[in-house]
Amino acid sequence: MMIELRDICKTYIQGTMEVPVLKNINFNMEEGEYTAIMGPSGSGKSTLMNLIGCLDQPTSGTYLLDGQDLSRLSDNEMSDIRLEKIGFVFQTFQLLPYLTAAENVALPLSFAGVPRRERKERAIEMLGRVGLADRVNFMPTQLSGGQKQRVAIARAMINHPRILLADEPTGALDSTSGKQVMDLFRELNAGGVTILMITHDAGIASCADRIVEIRDGLLRQEVQQ
Repeated sequence: MMIELRDICKTYIQGTMEVPVLKNINFNMEEGEYTAIMGPSGSGKSTLMNLIGCLDQPTSGTYLLDGQDLSRLSDNEMSDIRLEKIGFVFQTFQLLPYLTAAENVALPLSFAGVPRRERKERAIEMLGRVGLADRVNFMPTQLSGGQKQRVAIARAMINHPRILLADEPTGALDSTSGKQVMDLFRELNAGGVTILMITHDAGIASCADRIVEIRDGLLRQEVQQ
């Protein structure tokens, strides 16, 4: 099992109050799966994504990634897992405005200590794979929303992660750009990338092979397609 969550709970403290966000979550994903977790705003889906992506830690429960208990790892070891195994795509793209498309894509490689020339070559190649070979030196302000998201996907995939986590990846896009992003996800999944997508949109969720619903911090039965 690639991803295995056992009785995961997440509670935030607000003043003197405890606010439970995730309640006894049990969830598994095999390598190569394409799964959507669907739920309304405030259901806990983004918190769940952050836990799976090693951006946050559960209050209780066990998270196993490739059979490894992540609760036993240091912050630096968790950072290494994020860098080596997991790619992230967000609704707001999170591109740095003062860097070109290629420089944004190359950022994870700089953290990994890849030489500058190789970083540039790999970034240009990855932009070509997402259909942006002619936008290598464009700044984010010169790109459409769909192009920005494809730059973000290229950046997420530049280290060849085995897992791609996408949080509302089409939320800021028009329907045509959204379809292009979903087609790209399907292509990546066909190439062996495990994809977990968070969305509130049933139409977008239907692009995945498997849909799981979350409401009020509880994972419900899988949705039949």
